[in-house]
Amino acid sequence: MYTTNVSRFSQGHFLLSAAAPAQFPADMGAEVAFVGRSNAGKSSAINAITQRNSLARTSKTPGRTRLVNFFELGTHQRIVDLPGYGYATGPESERMSWQPLIDALKPRASLRGLFLIIDSRRGLKDGDQALIQWAEPLPIHILLTKVDKLNRSEAAKVLRDTRKIMGDRATVQLFSVLDKTGMEEAQKLLETWLADRVFAEPGAHLAPAE
Repeated sequence: MYTTNVSRFSQGHFLLSAAAPAQFPADMGAEVAFVGRSNAGKSSAINAITQRNSLARTSKTPGRTRLVNFFELGTHQRIVDLPGYGYATGPESERMSWQPLIDALKPRASLRGLFLIIDSRRGLKDGDQALIQWAEPLPIHILLTKVDKLNRSEAAKVLRDTRKIMGDRATVQLFSVLDKTGMEEAQKLLETWLADRVFAEPGAHLAPAE
């Protein structure tokens, strides 16, 4: 079941790292953002869902993603890896520079939704709630990661509690890179969002603001 989806994102590759909104790729097609607290398993989730083991860099040191990284999965289909929040190790000036980047991403016509990565052992934190508030009304899908480290009752409880808190503000699922829990569900949603493409003639979109 999991292995039948190998061809879905087989063309996935790194596109570019943006240090300023002007460096974003053209606002065409469809893109999906991945965001979460540092060390929640964001890069591992990206690699597992796309089945490209080294697409996004993983590190044992929290806060390693310091730019907005774009990956191309198909023609005019991209995922966006945003800097982790809550435990970034970069200088304060560097961390402050991320906010304009993230704010410039939200109004892009190509942005179809957002995967929010949350460590299932930690649950929703204030930073996650702030991120959800920022992202609305974009579709938000929460991956409760590392559920292989919980027993069945613990996993069921965190899923139930998170869904209760979120209501209709976000969809929620259990997820594990290690044992593939929720892998196909996440892949199908990503594929669905990326298939929702709006094409425009070159120059039809305004360039991102400086």
